[in-house]
Amino acid sequence: MPSYASIWEANADALPNELAAAHGPATHTWSEFEDRAARIAAALDAHGVGHDDKVGLFLFNGFEYLEGQFAAFKQRAVPFNVNYRYLADELAYLLDNADAKVVFFDHSLAGRLDEIRGRCPQLGLCVQVGGGDLLNGAVAYEDLLSSFEPAPRLERSGDDLWFLYTGGTTGNPKAVMWPHEQLQSSSAPFYAPLGRGVPATVQEAVSASVELRDRRRTTRVLAAAPLMHGTSGMIALQVLSTGGAVATLESRSFDAAELWSQVERHRLTMLTIVGESFARPMLAELDRAAADGAPHDLSSLFQITSSGVMWSQESKLRFLDYKALTLLDSLGSSESVGQGNQVTRRGESAADTGRFMLSPTTVVIADDGHFVEPGSGEVGRLANQGTIPVGYYKDPEKTEATFPTIDGVRYSIPGDYATVELDGTITLLGRGSVCINSGGEKIYPEEVEEAVKTHPAVLDCNVVGLPDEKWGQSVTAVLSVVDGVDVSDAELVAHTRTKIAAYKSPKLILRVDSVHRGPNGKADYVWAKETAEELAGL
Repeated sequence: MPSYASIWEANADALPNELAAAHGPATHTWSEFEDRAARIAAALDAHGVGHDDKVGLFLFNGFEYLEGQFAAFKQRAVPFNVNYRYLADELAYLLDNADAKVVFFDHSLAGRLDEIRGRCPQLGLCVQVGGGDLLNGAVAYEDLLSSFEPAPRLERSGDDLWFLYTGGTTGNPKAVMWPHEQLQSSSAPFYAPLGRGVPATVQEAVSASVELRDRRRTTRVLAAAPLMHGTSGMIALQVLSTGGAVATLESRSFDAAELWSQVERHRLTMLTIVGESFARPMLAELDRAAADGAPHDLSSLFQITSSGVMWSQESKLRFLDYKALTLLDSLGSSESVGQGNQVTRRGESAADTGRFMLSPTTVVIADDGHFVEPGSGEVGRLANQGTIPVGYYKDPEKTEATFPTIDGVRYSIPGDYATVELDGTITLLGRGSVCINSGGEKIYPEEVEEAVKTHPAVLDCNVVGLPDEKWGQSVTAVLSVVDGVDVSDAELVAHTRTKIAAYKSPKLILRVDSVHRGPNGKADYVWAKETAEELAGL
């Protein structure tokens, strides 16, 4: 299979006037998308960026995210996501770990980047997106566009890489190394209307894109979640490869009214969301609009896809009250695409929350290495032998642990535990580690604990995740304070936010006389979770 850049260039040649990207009311055709990316690619080339060089995207959703990624692909460079919530230490670690040679950054994030540039020796070109004062030594994005003619097209390979940085379950963020050809193999559902599999050549891909257009079956997706997350990032890659369009929201905090307006404005056919944190406000806005006598126009919409956190059966059924949609709850991770799914449609029985049908390439393996028998009630980890990345960048030890070879077959085993029912469905139990998944973000308890404990009033702290209807899990701190010291919860949270990104800070603080630890001094997360549930009245 070819690289994404080669497929997208061919789509631009064949579908020049079709919609490729939308941000708020603004739109770019495929011709515009390709031209802008080609000019940025020429700028990258002028700065010595080529095969396997790393290009960071420290950006919010918008045209520049997609164009910067396309430009990197054109040069056979490796684009990677940078969480825009990261503070200085987190950002410095990520850019250094990636060996970043280039970073595209939003103007509002310039201060953070400036603080750590000296700690990233390989970082050369810094490209600023948006207005405001230009960061010293940086280049304005639009100036690059106007300064270069489109770069010539290169010969490329399906082995070219795309990095997806994931928090994982322990330690620092890790870059999952995805070859283009592996990710493309997961795009079969987007070709389903044609009744054939994933195209193997550029010619076959563009032919499929044209046929989808002619049959009015092209996907126009709204990436409601940030493109820096796998949920939106991966689907955007697949949709563009089928000649479709990717729309994003202008607001930097989720606005359900804007989402539904975007659906109507651009006649979008598909939404990607992250479970209940998106579904609930979307439904509330549908209810409000209907009550006001001005319901939102959903006539173009065919599918809503969610991944990353739990999506409740109740919310799915409520969407179906508004329209006969296909609701796809996808089970996967940054390291493993297509482990399973749950499809809900009107008139069909809706599966329980957290219940999925395994894909043909996924099994459940017990910790001792044997395969879990359906109906046994035994717990094991999901293991996928289908679409699998190369591994983690610069981390062979964790690569070997997460992608082991069992009986001659290489699997991806990110750590999700489940039981297998007699009918072949699985009940997802969650990560076996103590990782907290809040609104699609993976948060390490140890990192939060250390930030909380830097406050002079805190003696000790354990952090766990408690169930939360909106976020999936809420970060909860179980802590003890110095006798006689009066410190408010708000002060502790505010202090924590000076050390780590705000989304990692505790949403709930629970106080105990002393924090229990094991004989070896390690945190006792079982005790912490039970204590938190008791104090929170769960």
